[in-house]
Amino acid sequence: MASKKSFVLRIDPEKMEAVEKWAADEFRSSNGQLEWIIDQALKKAGRYKMRSVKDSNEKSNQDITSDDKN
Repeated sequence: MASKKSFVLRIDPEKMEAVEKWAADEFRSSNGQLEWIIDQALKKAGRYKMRSVKDSNEKSNQDITSDDKN
């Protein structure tokens, strides 16, 4: 499983309430919704290339194979 970096976010309560409502509408956690929003913004700005499912699967398979060698 990929590790994720934690950090504290200070946000206006009204904005957080809007995020929480949006998350509930999308059946996501607030954290998941914020991560999705950030992913979409980075993709739109051309600052982050989303890894394909194939790339993710190949990495997972490599991890499993390297574990077998130990």
